Amino acid sequence: MANLLLLAEHDGKTLSPATAKALTAALQMGEAADILIAGQNCEAAAQEAAKLKGARRILLADSAALSHQLAEPLAALIARLAKDYSHICAAATTIGKNVLPRAAALLDVAQLSDIVEVRESDVFVHPTYAGNVMETVRMKDEKKLLTIRATAFAAAPAAEKGEEAPIETIEAGEASELSSYVGEELTQSDRPELTAARIVISGGRGMQSGENFHLLETIADKLGAAVGASRAAVDSGFVPNDYQVGQTGKTVAPELYIAVGISGAIQHLAGMKDSKTIVAINKDEEAPIFQIADYGLVADLFDALPELAQELDKLEN
Repeated sequence: MANLLLLAEHDGKTLSPATAKALTAALQMGEAADILIAGQNCEAAAQEAAKLKGARRILLADSAALSHQLAEPLAALIARLAKDYSHICAAATTIGKNVLPRAAALLDVAQLSDIVEVRESDVFVHPTYAGNVMETVRMKDEKKLLTIRATAFAAAPAAEKGEEAPIETIEAGEASELSSYVGEELTQSDRPELTAARIVISGGRGMQSGENFHLLETIADKLGAAVGASRAAVDSGFVPNDYQVGQTGKTVAPELYIAVGISGAIQHLAGMKDSKTIVAINKDEEAPIFQIADYGLVADLFDALPELAQELDKLEN
């Protein structure tokens, strides 16, 4: 039976929804998992993790050395803990993708990315070639390090009252000399976080400028949606990098995905094609996005979006 360690993602106070989904995948490899909460002043996140069904114990590494969850000290911590585990997992988020390859290198083992299905405790399915091929892999290393595509799994439920996992404080280790925290620029928004939103509306190069994204934002506010973008829109400087959906951006699977002015390059489709319902608005009827869309509207987005906003206003009234 696999002995599991799951690296949790959190902001110190709350867990990322991706952690509960990654736990579901991990529990298909074994009966219970230890969850690692690493950071500074993150006991609240540990208490939240303790309430997840399937958590055996919570390992709390609370230290200034981990205050910004830099990859090098986190990877060193995981490598130190690895002797007690056969499987070490993390959600395939920015942190998971940053930390686990480094931990795998320290342990001199392979690391498998973006798994979407667990066949056996050592057999996994993950996408490759921008999602055009699903590859089944058997991992033969004694230590198996995996990042999990959270959108492929449901969130683990809450544990029964009185069955919360115990929290154990562990030694965090030293700060790394290989990297240091300089600063960060965060986009502040009252809208849902992109990877957790039930509805996402994204714009592409067809938006023509960043100023025109207000058309998407107006509709997003009416629908309670998050706003995303294609890589072309990000590379053009229309919106920040954290809006990007796609192979090199964020992977989303909302109940409704609205693609506006997005042609549908395979790199973008890799990040959103698992959405439950896909709506495409594009003036080019030959755009590849229409091949996967459940509903398509061939129209100029600068006409269609104001009309959509007006119809939504009627529903509100």
